[in-house]
Amino acid sequence: MTEATTQGIKISVNSVFCGMQERNQQKHYLFDYYIIIENLSPNTVQLFSRHWEIYDSLNQTEIVEGEGVVGIQPILKSGERHAYKSHCILLSNCGSMKGYYNMLDLDKKTTFKVEVPRFQLQTDSILN
Repeated sequence: MTEATTQGIKISVNSVFCGMQERNQQKHYLFDYYIIIENLSPNTVQLFSRHWEIYDSLNQTEIVEGEGVVGIQPILKSGERHAYKSHCILLSNCGSMKGYYNMLDLDKKTTFKVEVPRFQLQTDSILN
């Protein structure tokens, strides 16, 4: 598990290789990733957008931005956490992701970025 804490918001990430698919005579590698967002700060915060940099060793880096995570913009009071699962498809069996969440401190009415640490997307054969 990979972890990072920014301004009292702890991000924990775990990725899992889920298998391959073939499309148009090309292999695609499927990965799930699980993220836990924990509010260790004394304030209530809301995640309102995300920014991902997805590195595929056989492809260029892809930038993905959007509102919330998996369709929601969670609000976390002090001590609360939000967990979700998403996925990524690569052309190679090796890559990584990193990024950040844009957060709103609802008590102070200020915005800030929370780092999502780089995590690996690798097949089991690379890990051995």
